[in-house]
Amino acid sequence: MAGSGWLIYWPVANRTAAAATFGLEYLQMESNKYEIRIEVVTKYVVDQSEPDIGRYVFAYTITIENLGDLPARLVSRHWIITDANGKVQEVTGDGVVGEQPHLKPGETFRYSSAAVLETPVGAMQGSYRMETDNGTSFDAPIPPFTLAVPGVLH
Repeated sequence: MAGSGWLIYWPVANRTAAAATFGLEYLQMESNKYEIRIEVVTKYVVDQSEPDIGRYVFAYTITIENLGDLPARLVSRHWIITDANGKVQEVTGDGVVGEQPHLKPGETFRYSSAAVLETPVGAMQGSYRMETDNGTSFDAPIPPFTLAVPGVLH
């Protein structure tokens, strides 16, 4: 949640004594300084796919939005692409589509790319390495998303 911060709890050794005073110790940290939202839309590309030889092409469009308080540049990417046979491809590199977009708070960047699988179903996940203007680096996780030929999954 934007602006809510992280709340990290540590269990207290003597719960009986602690219950009478504070119950739990906690540390409040500002998480909204480094908050990146990532949205993904996928599409099976029929005209570039050749199922007879195990070639399935999926396009994906990613929207990256800086919801944090600090400007940040997308420095690099790390993808883990897994097909239905368990074959894993790892892709790393500078930026995305030849760019290292700099996003001020509230700004978005959208790009499209593609992945080729040997099966009609697979998944992608990964992270973007971000760097703030003051040199602080952090990872923006990309949660797993599915790549699937329409009608294959029910």
